[in-house]
Amino acid sequence: MTIRHHVSDELLIDYAAGTLEDGWRLAVATHLALCPDCRKRLSLMEEVAGQLLEEITPEPVVTSFNRLRQRILEVRAPVLPAASGAGPTALSRLASPVLPEPLRSYVGDDVKNLKWKSLGRGAYHIPIATEDGTTMARLLRIPAGKPVPEHGHGGRELTLVLSGSFHDGEELFARGDLEEADASVLHQPVATADEDCICLAVTDAPLKFRSWLVRLVQPLLGI
Repeated sequence: MTIRHHVSDELLIDYAAGTLEDGWRLAVATHLALCPDCRKRLSLMEEVAGQLLEEITPEPVVTSFNRLRQRILEVRAPVLPAASGAGPTALSRLASPVLPEPLRSYVGDDVKNLKWKSLGRGAYHIPIATEDGTTMARLLRIPAGKPVPEHGHGGRELTLVLSGSFHDGEELFARGDLEEADASVLHQPVATADEDCICLAVTDAPLKFRSWLVRLVQPLLGI
């Protein structure tokens, strides 16, 4: 498995500091379970943070954290090259669960045993309860070769590929890849033709669909 799209430095630092809401934390933790490169980055950031904490003069907690965060960003973890070589064999893929921990604990089982809810046009989802009351998390299953309706965002969206892959413009996102979008992004991801694409999607505001028909049923679908 070659992961090319990683969690940003800013999100990873906030994850390490424990300041992320539950939905964002779930997406980052699940990506980390799949991505050894980002686990190395996290370890390096925690090591740097420990060293910097010893140098910071005691002051109010918020100010101290903001200074520490800025210092870590200035240090910057090294950019690691993509792994080379072939991906996992079909047998090893079948032997591994699609949903790694901690995600599997949130939904109760692996994908083959879950009760998917229809979104129409062959797409399915499973809403995931989070504890923060701000973020909305769900599993999405997009049919092979089919697009997600074109949409923008009222806030941030994290999309982590768990199985299959999708194209967003010229970029390809496969298992373990994390896409981060915000209010500046208007896009229409398309699942590749070889298999359905299963993703974890987390948002903090309803999506802004261009299609009036999708907007009409959006309150019923809860997206």
